Amino acid sequence: MDILVINCGSSSLKYQLINANTEIVLASGLCDRIGISGGQFTYKPKDKDKNTHNAEMKDHKDAIKLVLDALINPQNGVIKSLDEIRAIGHRIVHGGEKFTHSVLITQEVIDNIQECCDLAPLHNPAHLLGINACKNLMPNTPMVAVFDTAFHQTMPPKAFIYGLPYEYYEKYKIRRYGFHGTSHSYVSKRTAEFLGIPLENSKIITCHLGNGSSICAIENGKSIDTSMGLTPLEGLVMGTRSGDLDPAIIDYIAQKEHLSTQEISNILNKKSGVLGISGLSSDFRDLLAAEEAGDKKAQFARDVFAYRVAKYIGSYTAALKRVDAIAFCAGVGENAKFIRGKIVAHLGFLDIKLDEKANLETIGKEGIISTPDSKVKVCVIPTNEELVIARDTKALVGG
Repeated sequence: MDILVINCGSSSLKYQLINANTEIVLASGLCDRIGISGGQFTYKPKDKDKNTHNAEMKDHKDAIKLVLDALINPQNGVIKSLDEIRAIGHRIVHGGEKFTHSVLITQEVIDNIQECCDLAPLHNPAHLLGINACKNLMPNTPMVAVFDTAFHQTMPPKAFIYGLPYEYYEKYKIRRYGFHGTSHSYVSKRTAEFLGIPLENSKIITCHLGNGSSICAIENGKSIDTSMGLTPLEGLVMGTRSGDLDPAIIDYIAQKEHLSTQEISNILNKKSGVLGISGLSSDFRDLLAAEEAGDKKAQFARDVFAYRVAKYIGSYTAALKRVDAIAFCAGVGENAKFIRGKIVAHLGFLDIKLDEKANLETIGKEGIISTPDSKVKVCVIPTNEELVIARDTKALVGG
């Protein structure tokens, strides 16, 4: 049973074709700069070299047509006919309170995703473009929506409510929603399996650390708190996002710099985080190279990031009342061994000790990086959001 997984951005589209029975990735790639000059199309079939070439794509329909044509191409295609694609799974960033789990896409579902566009103006409109493009090109193929926010709908009200007049929640549903739900869901389940811990009696903290980063407290397989909020801006200091800050800062900077709230929002989302602190880059590899060359601000930015992660781990330990395991995932979490080391250095209060050798050797693969005598296991578990989408799609479509 082959499932096409689609993840649409405003000007990009990531895709994977997955055999949902074997869970093998048959093909994957990226459509970049959709609607912008200089478009590029990348296609990587299983066991063959990746191919990238220039391709002008005026919209998402053009992009998906390129994907479908590549999949059935007589030379490098991995299927003979589009009929072999049993279903399409779409990643949707924001489902608000309407969606607590993945669903088959109907017109009502599309309308409800549309209603959530105000909560995710950079993401949901792009997802809808992808859904509509697939409807046009493959009208008889069932589609499933998998929501980043759904996993966190198990949070209790005391964790998701803000200290605002309650009427704003009642009228506008202003609350913490959380994101990276498919990643936190997958990694927590895989962590329990990897460590031999029963998921139904577990307390796990998952750290999805990349350009966008979030942490989640998971009790018995359910999210009870997470660092991102109404939008992905809240929480950790990230690549370009500020994370937590005093709300009064917005008005203060607006007055001092004569900026609109929209301009401030752009700064907080795209010019802050470790990029803003370092003045150099949002890429932790660049910061490491600069730090090794003696750049003090690069070192400071990485220290701030590690401290904020450790502080959230500490607070979620209190929320869970104990912790069995801490799992690192995503680009930074899976690969940045020095960042992991900085974070774990703050966690001595949990009787955690870093296995230096294991930490250095565990890059992009599963492994335990704490010493055998540590009271809490610390591990690296590469995330697989596309596989979660494929599994949910298969479960809903059947087959």
